[in-house]
Amino acid sequence: MSSRRRKPEWLKSRPPSGERFAEIKETLRDRNLHTVCEEANCPNLGDCWSGRNGPGTATFMLMGDRCSRGCNFCDVATGGMEPLDPDEPTDVAEAVAEIGLEYVVLTSVDRDDLADGGAGHFAETIREIKQRDPSILVETLIPDFGGDPDDVRKIIDAQPDVVAHNVETVDRLQWPVRDRRANYEQSLAVLEQVTRESEVYTKTSLMLGVGEYDHEVYRTLGDLREVGVDIVTFGQYLQPSRSHLEVFDYVHPDKFDVWKTIAEEEFGFLYCASGPMVRSSFKAGEFFVEALLRDGKSAEEARAAAQAAAE
Repeated sequence: MSSRRRKPEWLKSRPPSGERFAEIKETLRDRNLHTVCEEANCPNLGDCWSGRNGPGTATFMLMGDRCSRGCNFCDVATGGMEPLDPDEPTDVAEAVAEIGLEYVVLTSVDRDDLADGGAGHFAETIREIKQRDPSILVETLIPDFGGDPDDVRKIIDAQPDVVAHNVETVDRLQWPVRDRRANYEQSLAVLEQVTRESEVYTKTSLMLGVGEYDHEVYRTLGDLREVGVDIVTFGQYLQPSRSHLEVFDYVHPDKFDVWKTIAEEEFGFLYCASGPMVRSSFKAGEFFVEALLRDGKSAEEARAAAQAAAE
Protein backbone atom coordinates (compact mmCIF):
# COMPACT_ATOMS: atom_id res chain seq x y z
CA MET A 1 0.00 0.00 0.00
CA SER A 2 1.54 3.31 -1.04
CA SER A 3 2.17 6.06 1.49
CA ARG A 4 1.52 8.65 -1.22
CA ARG A 5 -2.21 8.44 -0.75
CA ARG A 6 -3.87 11.08 1.39
CA LYS A 7 -3.14 10.90 5.09
CA PRO A 8 -6.13 10.36 7.37
CA GLU A 9 -7.52 13.22 9.42
CA TRP A 10 -6.01 12.00 12.67
CA LEU A 11 -2.46 12.52 11.39
CA LYS A 12 -2.74 16.27 10.91
CA SER A 13 -0.72 18.44 13.31
CA ARG A 14 -0.28 22.14 13.94
CA PRO A 15 3.04 23.86 13.27
CA PRO A 16 4.99 24.71 16.44
CA SER A 17 4.69 28.23 17.77
CA GLY A 18 4.69 30.33 20.92
CA GLU A 19 7.14 32.24 23.09
CA ARG A 20 8.59 29.14 24.74
CA PHE A 21 9.24 27.50 21.37
CA ALA A 22 11.01 30.62 20.05
CA GLU A 23 13.09 30.93 23.23
CA ILE A 24 14.37 27.34 23.08
CA LYS A 25 15.06 27.55 19.36
CA GLU A 26 17.14 30.71 19.85
CA THR A 27 19.18 29.10 22.65
CA LEU A 28 19.92 26.08 20.47
CA ARG A 29 20.99 28.17 17.50
CA ASP A 30 23.21 30.39 19.66
CA ARG A 31 25.12 27.30 20.80
CA ASN A 32 25.04 25.48 17.46
CA LEU A 33 23.23 22.52 19.01
CA HIS A 34 21.02 19.96 17.27
CA THR A 35 17.77 18.39 18.43
CA VAL A 36 16.24 15.26 16.99
CA CYS A 37 12.94 17.11 17.34
CA GLU A 38 14.02 19.33 14.44
CA GLU A 39 16.29 16.97 12.47
CA ALA A 40 13.62 14.27 12.27
CA ASN A 41 10.78 16.76 11.65
CA CYS A 42 8.89 15.56 14.73
CA PRO A 43 5.20 16.58 14.63
CA ASN A 44 5.08 17.10 18.41
CA LEU A 45 7.94 19.56 18.69
CA GLY A 46 5.83 22.49 19.96
CA ASP A 47 3.86 20.46 22.51
CA CYS A 48 6.92 18.79 24.01
CA TRP A 49 9.01 21.94 24.23
CA SER A 50 6.19 23.92 25.85
CA GLY A 51 5.57 21.39 28.64
CA ARG A 52 2.00 22.61 29.02
CA ASN A 53 1.01 19.89 31.50
CA GLY A 54 4.34 19.17 33.17
CA PRO A 55 8.08 19.39 32.63
CA GLY A 56 8.95 20.28 29.06
CA THR A 57 10.96 17.81 27.01
CA ALA A 58 13.65 18.66 24.48
CA THR A 59 15.70 15.93 22.83
CA PHE A 60 19.29 16.93 22.13
CA MET A 61 21.04 15.04 19.34
CA LEU A 62 24.72 14.56 20.13
CA MET A 63 27.74 13.98 17.90
CA GLY A 64 26.54 15.89 14.87
CA ASP A 65 23.61 15.70 12.48
CA ARG A 66 24.97 13.01 10.14
CA CYS A 67 24.71 9.29 10.88
CA SER A 68 26.98 6.37 10.00
CA ARG A 69 23.94 4.16 9.31
CA GLY A 70 21.20 4.35 6.73
CA CYS A 71 17.93 3.15 8.24
CA ASN A 72 15.13 3.23 5.71
CA PHE A 73 12.68 5.01 8.01
CA CYS A 74 14.90 7.84 9.22
CA ASP A 75 15.24 11.37 7.86
CA VAL A 76 18.68 12.05 9.38
CA ALA A 77 21.40 12.35 6.72
CA THR A 78 23.88 9.48 6.30
CA GLY A 79 27.67 9.74 5.92
CA GLY A 80 30.14 12.61 6.04
CA MET A 81 30.46 12.64 9.83
CA GLU A 82 32.59 15.34 11.40
CA PRO A 83 35.01 14.92 14.36
CA LEU A 84 33.36 15.20 17.76
CA ASP A 85 33.03 18.67 19.23
CA PRO A 86 34.83 18.51 22.61
CA ASP A 87 32.76 21.47 23.86
CA GLU A 88 29.42 19.85 23.08
CA PRO A 89 28.86 18.22 26.51
CA THR A 90 29.40 21.57 28.22
CA ASP A 91 27.32 23.46 25.66
CA VAL A 92 24.39 21.05 26.06
CA ALA A 93 24.55 21.25 29.86
CA GLU A 94 24.62 25.05 29.77
CA ALA A 95 21.71 25.13 27.32
CA VAL A 96 19.67 22.83 29.57
CA ALA A 97 20.33 25.15 32.50
CA GLU A 98 19.53 28.27 30.47
CA ILE A 99 16.27 26.86 29.14
CA GLY A 100 15.33 25.62 32.61
CA LEU A 101 14.50 22.04 31.67
CA GLU A 102 13.63 19.65 34.49
CA TYR A 103 13.67 16.62 32.19
CA VAL A 104 16.06 16.28 29.27
CA VAL A 105 16.41 13.59 26.63
CA LEU A 106 19.81 12.95 25.06
CA THR A 107 20.07 10.94 21.88
CA SER A 108 22.60 10.71 19.09
CA VAL A 109 23.32 9.64 15.58
CA ASP A 110 25.13 6.31 15.15
CA ARG A 111 28.89 6.82 15.05
CA ASP A 112 30.30 3.45 14.01
CA ASP A 113 33.38 5.34 12.85
CA LEU A 114 34.42 6.00 16.47
CA ALA A 115 36.24 3.44 18.62
CA ASP A 116 33.54 3.40 21.31
CA GLY A 117 30.68 4.52 19.09
CA GLY A 118 30.70 7.82 20.96
CA ALA A 119 29.65 6.26 24.27
CA GLY A 120 32.27 8.23 26.22
CA HIS A 121 31.10 11.53 24.70
CA PHE A 122 27.51 10.58 25.53
CA ALA A 123 28.44 9.76 29.13
CA GLU A 124 30.37 13.01 29.55
CA THR A 125 27.28 14.98 28.51
CA ILE A 126 25.16 13.19 31.12
CA ARG A 127 27.72 14.01 33.81
CA GLU A 128 27.98 17.67 32.78
CA ILE A 129 24.21 18.06 33.14
CA LYS A 130 24.09 16.28 36.49
CA GLN A 131 27.07 18.22 37.87
CA ARG A 132 25.24 21.50 37.30
CA ASP A 133 21.95 20.29 38.73
CA PRO A 134 21.69 16.70 40.03
CA SER A 135 17.91 17.05 40.31
CA ILE A 136 17.45 17.21 36.52
CA LEU A 137 16.04 13.94 35.23
CA VAL A 138 18.03 12.67 32.24
CA GLU A 139 16.73 10.17 29.71
CA THR A 140 19.22 8.76 27.23
CA LEU A 141 18.07 7.31 23.92
CA ILE A 142 21.19 5.40 22.91
CA PRO A 143 22.41 3.55 19.81
CA ASP A 144 23.31 -0.14 20.13
CA PHE A 145 27.07 0.62 20.03
CA GLY A 146 27.46 -2.48 17.89
CA GLY A 147 26.37 -4.57 20.87
CA ASP A 148 29.60 -3.85 22.80
CA PRO A 149 28.79 -4.24 26.52
CA ASP A 150 31.72 -2.05 27.58
CA ASP A 151 30.30 0.86 25.60
CA VAL A 152 26.81 0.33 27.02
CA ARG A 153 28.39 0.23 30.49
CA LYS A 154 29.82 3.71 29.97
CA ILE A 155 26.26 4.99 29.69
CA ILE A 156 25.13 3.07 32.78
CA ASP A 157 28.06 4.36 34.83
CA ALA A 158 27.14 7.97 34.02
CA GLN A 159 23.89 7.37 35.97
CA PRO A 160 21.06 8.65 33.77
CA ASP A 161 17.51 8.17 35.10
CA VAL A 162 16.14 6.40 32.02
CA VAL A 163 18.01 4.47 29.34
CA ALA A 164 16.07 4.04 26.11
CA HIS A 165 17.04 2.05 23.06
CA ASN A 166 14.56 1.50 20.25
CA VAL A 167 13.89 -1.88 18.69
CA GLU A 168 11.84 0.13 16.13
CA THR A 169 9.81 -2.80 14.76
CA VAL A 170 9.13 -6.51 15.12
CA ASP A 171 11.84 -9.12 14.56
CA ARG A 172 10.78 -10.08 11.01
CA LEU A 173 10.92 -6.50 9.72
CA GLN A 174 14.23 -5.35 11.19
CA TRP A 175 15.42 -5.31 7.60
CA PRO A 176 14.32 -3.41 5.52
CA VAL A 177 13.24 -1.00 8.28
CA ARG A 178 16.64 -0.68 10.01
CA ASP A 179 20.23 -0.62 8.79
CA ARG A 180 21.66 -4.14 8.41
CA ARG A 181 24.13 -3.46 11.25
CA ALA A 182 21.19 -3.31 13.65
CA ASN A 183 19.14 -6.32 14.66
CA TYR A 184 16.46 -7.41 17.09
CA GLU A 185 18.54 -9.68 19.33
CA GLN A 186 21.31 -7.10 19.62
CA SER A 187 18.82 -4.44 20.71
CA LEU A 188 17.24 -6.78 23.26
CA ALA A 189 20.72 -7.53 24.62
CA VAL A 190 21.44 -3.82 25.13
CA LEU A 191 18.19 -3.36 27.06
CA GLU A 192 18.75 -6.53 29.08
CA GLN A 193 22.25 -5.38 30.07
CA VAL A 194 20.95 -2.06 31.38
CA THR A 195 18.29 -3.87 33.42
CA ARG A 196 20.77 -6.43 34.77
CA GLU A 197 23.54 -4.00 35.68
CA SER A 198 21.54 -1.08 37.08
CA GLU A 199 18.30 0.10 38.63
CA VAL A 200 17.74 2.57 35.81
CA TYR A 201 14.36 2.58 34.08
CA THR A 202 14.52 1.10 30.57
CA LYS A 203 12.45 2.16 27.59
CA THR A 204 11.93 1.29 23.92
CA SER A 205 9.74 2.30 21.00
CA LEU A 206 8.02 0.63 18.05
CA MET A 207 6.64 2.09 14.85
CA LEU A 208 3.38 0.66 13.54
CA GLY A 209 2.28 0.71 9.93
CA VAL A 210 5.37 -0.90 8.37
CA GLY A 211 3.74 -4.27 7.68
CA GLU A 212 3.75 -5.90 11.12
CA TYR A 213 1.11 -8.42 12.21
CA ASP A 214 -0.69 -8.14 15.54
CA HIS A 215 0.71 -11.43 16.82
CA GLU A 216 4.23 -10.14 16.11
CA VAL A 217 3.63 -6.96 18.10
CA TYR A 218 2.22 -9.05 20.95
CA ARG A 219 5.26 -11.30 20.91
CA THR A 220 7.56 -8.26 20.90
CA LEU A 221 5.88 -6.92 24.04
CA GLY A 222 6.54 -10.28 25.70
CA ASP A 223 10.18 -10.27 24.61
CA LEU A 224 10.64 -6.75 25.98
CA ARG A 225 9.18 -7.60 29.37
CA GLU A 226 11.27 -10.76 29.50
CA VAL A 227 14.46 -8.65 29.37
CA GLY A 228 13.03 -6.21 31.93
CA VAL A 229 11.97 -3.21 29.83
CA ASP A 230 9.83 -0.82 31.91
CA ILE A 231 8.39 1.58 29.33
CA VAL A 232 7.23 1.18 25.73
CA THR A 233 5.83 3.62 23.18
CA PHE A 234 3.95 3.09 19.92
CA GLY A 235 3.69 5.56 17.05
CA GLN A 236 2.67 5.64 13.40
CA TYR A 237 5.48 5.41 10.85
CA LEU A 238 5.38 8.30 8.38
CA GLN A 239 7.46 8.30 5.21
CA PRO A 240 9.94 11.23 5.37
CA SER A 241 10.50 11.29 1.60
CA ARG A 242 9.84 9.19 -1.51
CA SER A 243 13.27 7.59 -1.18
CA HIS A 244 12.36 6.14 2.24
CA LEU A 245 10.36 3.05 3.15
CA GLU A 246 6.71 3.36 2.14
CA VAL A 247 3.93 3.27 4.71
CA PHE A 248 2.19 -0.10 4.62
CA ASP A 249 -0.84 1.01 6.61
CA TYR A 250 -2.24 3.95 8.58
CA VAL A 251 -3.20 2.48 11.94
CA HIS A 252 -6.39 3.84 13.48
CA PRO A 253 -6.10 5.63 16.87
CA ASP A 254 -8.43 3.06 18.44
CA LYS A 255 -5.89 0.33 17.75
CA PHE A 256 -3.17 2.37 19.43
CA ASP A 257 -5.44 2.57 22.48
CA VAL A 258 -5.78 -1.21 22.44
CA TRP A 259 -2.01 -1.67 22.41
CA LYS A 260 -1.66 0.78 25.31
CA THR A 261 -4.16 -1.24 27.36
CA ILE A 262 -2.46 -4.54 26.52
CA ALA A 263 1.00 -3.17 27.33
CA GLU A 264 0.03 -1.69 30.69
CA GLU A 265 -2.65 -4.07 31.95
CA GLU A 266 -1.60 -7.42 30.50
CA PHE A 267 2.19 -7.08 30.33
CA GLY A 268 2.66 -4.67 33.25
CA PHE A 269 4.73 -1.93 31.61
CA LEU A 270 5.14 1.10 33.88
CA TYR A 271 3.52 3.15 31.15
CA CYS A 272 2.84 3.01 27.42
CA ALA A 273 2.51 6.16 25.34
CA SER A 274 0.61 5.05 22.25
CA GLY A 275 -0.90 7.04 19.40
CA PRO A 276 -0.42 7.91 15.73
CA MET A 277 1.61 11.05 16.53
CA VAL A 278 3.59 9.59 19.43
CA ARG A 279 7.37 9.41 19.03
CA SER A 280 9.93 7.83 21.36
CA SER A 281 10.50 10.99 23.40
CA PHE A 282 6.93 12.31 23.14
CA LYS A 283 6.24 14.33 26.31
CA ALA A 284 8.73 12.01 28.01
CA GLY A 285 8.99 14.15 31.13
CA GLU A 286 5.25 14.40 31.65
CA PHE A 287 4.62 10.69 31.15
CA PHE A 288 7.57 9.66 33.33
CA VAL A 289 6.51 11.83 36.26
CA GLU A 290 2.92 10.57 35.97
CA ALA A 291 4.20 6.98 35.91
CA LEU A 292 6.32 7.56 39.01
CA LEU A 293 3.24 8.79 40.85
CA ARG A 294 1.38 5.62 39.87
CA ASP A 295 4.42 3.63 40.98
CA GLY A 296 4.19 5.21 44.42
CA LYS A 297 6.95 7.78 43.90
CA SER A 298 6.91 11.52 43.37
CA ALA A 299 8.92 13.54 40.90
CA GLU A 300 10.64 15.13 43.88
CA GLU A 301 11.63 11.71 45.19
CA ALA A 302 12.99 10.77 41.78
CA ARG A 303 15.02 13.96 41.62
CA ALA A 304 16.26 13.42 45.18
CA ALA A 305 17.32 9.88 44.26
CA ALA A 306 19.10 11.23 41.20
CA GLN A 307 20.91 13.81 43.32
CA ALA A 308 21.92 11.21 45.92
CA ALA A 309 23.26 8.94 43.19
CA ALA A 310 25.29 11.80 41.74
CA GLU A 311 26.81 12.55 45.16
